[in-house]
Amino acid sequence: MEKGLPAIPAKRYFTIGEVSDLCGVKPHVLRYWEQEFTQLRPMKRRGNRRYYQHHEVLMIRRIRDLLYDQGFTISGARNKLQEIVQVERDKRKAGEVMLDGVEVIEVDDSSFEDFEDSAPPDEQERVSQKLLLVRRELFEIRDLLSATH
Repeated sequence: MEKGLPAIPAKRYFTIGEVSDLCGVKPHVLRYWEQEFTQLRPMKRRGNRRYYQHHEVLMIRRIRDLLYDQGFTISGARNKLQEIVQVERDKRKAGEVMLDGVEVIEVDDSSFEDFEDSAPPDEQERVSQKLLLVRRELFEIRDLLSATH
């Protein structure tokens, strides 16, 4: 999945042109998919301009994979996507960790504590925000990987 697609930048919102480039799909196809896949609802602002969030870009990539790489029809992809979303929802409710086959790496937290004590407060906040973004993206990657197996 996602062969040859560029990495998704750490931004909050993406225009339809940016999503088109990130997902390898023309803008008119994205507008059509909004009608076919109810989970895909970009925010609309002035002049009906669409702004997609990170999770929607991931979903578009998943839809693209189902349609273009796995050969699903629109109807089949819609059903498969609903099934994937339900399975992920059930796993979260059950508290399951979806990292089967992933090696756990132990980290010595003391090095982070030293940094927290010595760094200025604004630097601590900046690093903390970056870590939250990385954590969120890792969870999304985990969800994507678990959905393809």
